[in-house]
Amino acid sequence: MKVTYSYAQGSEAPAAFGLGTRHVLTLKRENGQLRVLKEWYLDPLEIDSDDVSLHRSSFLWNPKPGTESLKLDPVPKSPRKKRYNRQKAVAYADKYAGSAWGAGNDNRYNPKYRDYTGIGGDCTNFASQVIGDPDEGGGLPMTHAWRYSSGNGSRAWVSTDAFKSFLLYSGYGKVVGSGTFDQIVRGPSAPGIWSKVQPGDLIAYMYKNDVDHFAVIVGKDERGLPLINCHTTDRYHVPFDLGWENYTQYVLIHIVD
Repeated sequence: MKVTYSYAQGSEAPAAFGLGTRHVLTLKRENGQLRVLKEWYLDPLEIDSDDVSLHRSSFLWNPKPGTESLKLDPVPKSPRKKRYNRQKAVAYADKYAGSAWGAGNDNRYNPKYRDYTGIGGDCTNFASQVIGDPDEGGGLPMTHAWRYSSGNGSRAWVSTDAFKSFLLYSGYGKVVGSGTFDQIVRGPSAPGIWSKVQPGDLIAYMYKNDVDHFAVIVGKDERGLPLINCHTTDRYHVPFDLGWENYTQYVLIHIVD
């Protein structure tokens, strides 16, 4: 879906954003026939829910016993071999935004990575790819705790709360603002917050101290507010607050260059 919009008192030409969702079926063969075991899809205009479970950390990751430590090893303080490439990170987010109108790659995810859409949600996996893919993305070096290998992401790679903890503990990211929409857009500190946010940064969406979702900032609108890309549902250059509640807590994370 392509949606065109403008501010009521705006001064610029109408802008457009893209939405997309997928219809997921789980089938089982019985007596030579296929039976539907599970069927679901998400409304791309209503990404949040009072009963959200798609992005919970406990639901996203199922490694083999003994293959992963929960310890978040700090990144060495010596200079990194690679700096964060914001331009490539944003280009990656645009190319692999999935089924949303406007996305590249024939509306397909990057086949290099497992798609977690049907098993808990792909938002954090996508955000990790954007900042960490070594070939097309931002190129931040993977670590023991945060990595993708052998067809699976580590807990910090795919789990919302673990990813947020890793970003802040490792020094890869820092919080430059947080609060409800009114607090970060209309509050007294709002101008200072948005001056610190750049394309290639991330937004964590929180309910009751749990991170439910991650999105990638890919630009700003005429009022300087973020436009985001994300997976599950797929979004391309969408206003960051669309579909969320007044009590949603937004955590703006600047990826350190």
